[in-house]
Formats: sequence, C-alpha cells, structure tokens
Amino acid sequence: MIIKSLENLNSISIKIANNISNSDCILLIGEIGVGKTTFTRSFINYLQIKENLKPTAVLSPTFNLLYEYEINNLKVMHYDLYRLKNSEEVKQLNIFDNNENAIKIIEWPDLIKDNADDRLELNFNYLKKENERDLKLQGYGKWKNFKINEF
Repeated sequence: MIIKSLENLNSISIKIANNISNSDCILLIGEIGVGKTTFTRSFINYLQIKENLKPTAVLSPTFNLLYEYEINNLKVMHYDLYRLKNSEEVKQLNIFDNNENAIKIIEWPDLIKDNADDRLELNFNYLKKENERDLKLQGYGKWKNFKINEF
C-alpha cells in the first residue's frame, strides 16, 4: 500500500494499536529515515491518549537500544537493533523472555533468530515522491489475516 501522508501513517498506527494484545510484537523494517520511528511515535502516543495520559516524546533508541513506555497496565518496549553486530548480541537482550504485558516494537530486526508467534512485520520503502512510502505488511499468528483498508 502507498502511504501518501503523515495522516495516512497515523491511521495505520491507530488501526494496529486498536488490534494489539499485550504480548504482540511489531517488527519495523526499512532504511534509515523511512518512517519506522515516526510510526512508533504515533502508535505509542495514540495508546497514551486512549488511556488519558499525556503523550510523551518518542525518540529512536539507536544509542540506548531500548526505551520503555508505561501506559497504565501496559508496557511498550521500543527496541532499535541497528548497532548490533550479530544474533548473539540480540540474544543477550532477552527480548522475548518476558512477554507478559509487554508489546515489543523492534526496529532493524534482521538479526533476530527466534521470533514471537504473534507478530506483525511492517516493511517501509521509499518511493520517488519525497513524502510517500510503500508499506507491505506480513502477519504471523493472530496477525496472519490482518488487513488495513486502502485510503
């Protein structure tokens, strides 16, 4: 599908957020600057507003590897694995060890060997028009038949 605006991306993040469960995983794939953190910001801020909380700054965790967001009884764990060199470094993070009440959003998931059963992969690609992106979704487990209507 073609994302033509920030509003389109926000609509996608809201639809996904409205279908998310506490132990689900979202994998974000794409080049630097393609919209992975922008999607995550929209997703987390929507959940915060939905829970009557003030939206917080959502930054790329490139240097910290992980930012955690407490949203009442829900935790969102936002990982950025860009700087990791091999799957052993990923394994040391224990990303999938504690699935209870933790949504995982993972940028640069290429080195992950063991994945969550219920996961949604979002693959962002640049298009010729500066503000447009191509987005492909692939769902597994409960996300297998998930669809987003075109705009």
